[in-house]
Amino acid sequence: MRLFTGIALPEEIEGRLEQLLGRLRPAAPAQSWSPAANLHVTIKFIGELPEARLEELKQALAALPARAPEVELKGLGWFPNPHRPRVLWAGVQAGPALSDLAAAANQGLVPLGIAAETKPYSPHLTLARIKSDEGLIALRQAIAQLDSVEFGRFRPDSFHLYLSKPGPRGSVYSKLASFPLA
Repeated sequence: MRLFTGIALPEEIEGRLEQLLGRLRPAAPAQSWSPAANLHVTIKFIGELPEARLEELKQALAALPARAPEVELKGLGWFPNPHRPRVLWAGVQAGPALSDLAAAANQGLVPLGIAAETKPYSPHLTLARIKSDEGLIALRQAIAQLDSVEFGRFRPDSFHLYLSKPGPRGSVYSKLASFPLA
């Protein structure tokens, strides 16, 4: 089972991001665009785990100390940089509660044999994976013409354990469990 933890987006914000994707996709159709329904704030990528260990994982996640972060989604950017982009992302800004949750998950899952992430936590929404330079000029122009790159703010009441299954049109994500945020 390929797993990760994350925070789901409210419908209203997902709708705004769907509108954004609808404006940007035609500018660069050769790129791999994320469906709006797949957008989430990743907390911890877990990777492959045998189904027999699922309950153990759920118990570890339920034990994490977790406060509800205030999350604001705004801004667009490129990984690793704007000159040779591989990912187009929407920015996630949150107070220390989100990075604390990510750190708790990172360290709290080590006893299960899940490796701790070595890179600093950098929350974002992956809008597209850039497969080639085709359409990048048009995409940059479409972004420059946007009226706003502010998508909203929210305070989630839970985070989720997701299953990621590959499909013909990209991965399909399913919630396996939810964990309350204080």
